[in-house]
Amino acid sequence: MDINEVRGIHTLLVLIAFLGICWWAYSARRKKSNDEAAHLPFDDDEIDRRTLEKDRTEKKQ
Repeated sequence: MDINEVRGIHTLLVLIAFLGICWWAYSARRKKSNDEAAHLPFDDDEIDRRTLEKDRTEKKQ
């Protein structure tokens, strides 16, 4: 077994791991969690208050 066979086996194992992670991430069981995570930036109720405070401090400077 030479280095090229080891590299080929390693490449195959990494490809299998990558495909497994993609399958897991996009599986139907994870849809609810992914949708919740995608909407987190829009669920921030305090963003208006922080934006106003930031505008006020920028105007003072």
